[in-house]
Amino acid sequence: MKDSYYEQAYTLAKEAYAELGVDTEQALAALSKIPLSLHCWQGDDVGGFEAPDSALSGGGIQVTGNYPGKARSVEELRRDLEKVYSLVPGKHRLNLHASYGEFGGKKVDRDEITPEYFTGWAAWAKEQQLGVDFNGTFFSHPKAEAGFTLASKDAGIREFWIEHARRSREIAAFFGSELGTPSIHNTWIPDGHKDYPADRMGYRRILKDSLDDIFSVKYPSSAMRDAVETKLFGIGSEAFVVGSHEFYMYYAALNNLMVCLDLGHFHPTELIADKISSVLLFSEELLLHVSRPMRWDSDHVVVLNDDIRFLTEELVRSGAIDRVHIGLDFFDGTLNRIGAWVTGARSTLKGLLLAWLQPANTLETYEEAGNFYGKMGLSEQLKSMPFGAVWDMHCLRSGVLPEDKILQDIFGYEERVLKGRK
Repeated sequence: MKDSYYEQAYTLAKEAYAELGVDTEQALAALSKIPLSLHCWQGDDVGGFEAPDSALSGGGIQVTGNYPGKARSVEELRRDLEKVYSLVPGKHRLNLHASYGEFGGKKVDRDEITPEYFTGWAAWAKEQQLGVDFNGTFFSHPKAEAGFTLASKDAGIREFWIEHARRSREIAAFFGSELGTPSIHNTWIPDGHKDYPADRMGYRRILKDSLDDIFSVKYPSSAMRDAVETKLFGIGSEAFVVGSHEFYMYYAALNNLMVCLDLGHFHPTELIADKISSVLLFSEELLLHVSRPMRWDSDHVVVLNDDIRFLTEELVRSGAIDRVHIGLDFFDGTLNRIGAWVTGARSTLKGLLLAWLQPANTLETYEEAGNFYGKMGLSEQLKSMPFGAVWDMHCLRSGVLPEDKILQDIFGYEERVLKGRK
């Protein structure tokens, strides 16, 4: 299609939305300011690049599939990321796990990592004009095989992971200082029991003490900010997760930390959208991990489904989206990994754009007047509005391909690059 087609379609869409009192230019301006933190682990199925073996194992994480083209090195992963960023409109960030350092083929254990192993990532991020967020890696390690890390009753195991967390925070602060934008450091651990435990209080007391130790070292907020990630259950921790929602909500509130809400870490009938306003009333900031659970915390690739629409609507309607950090967190080895990344990122941004294209004041007026059909009817009308034309214009103005060009471009990258990887 020629550019004139997209321009004509956008003009018609702009007029249609204007009749509802919606300014599409304002919506596009708001969307252009939103950075997503794209997760490195979609590119290699959460393997990482530790020597001698970076295979994923244990810790309540599972990736299925063996689709050709997985990144086998830092260089290949960066190349894939550059391709992804070129297809996602806007300026975004990178979310990096500790297991993705450049270790030069030598064994560097988790309690020995330092910023020197991440200087290459910092240099690359500077070239790409990206901020970098960071995560400790508390899985796929012999000292995590018993199912406990920071909450372990084995003092040696526990101290190992405390030191890993200390060093992860130091690396996050390094990224923030180097790149001039605060690094969001997130702590998630898999600790829990498959069956009902005999000592819930004991494990949680240990976790609290470990966290107190870790966060006793302070870094300037201009360099890094801490988040703790909640979870209801996981693989191997179906009955009991030490770092539950209630545990981390209280801990974050009392210690001036962010809480991280992951879409897959709650009961399937719970909506993350319903939790956002409660958190933001009492916390300055919030971290989100956007994924798509399917029957369990399966981290499917994000698509524009109802969960994403409810989430993004609430972010926009809260008026506090500038206090929310949005990270992606899914991994799927059954399909083209570049396509998965691009689809997940673009779907999240589409949800935000749809939220900004709603006549929020009119919907609220109907609700306050008790005209619930008016609210419902208008909401349904919005579903058939020419949203796609506005999205395509956002892509073109951002210098990336519109929606109908994405498939062939990703297929081309697969032919040129991914199929050559064995």
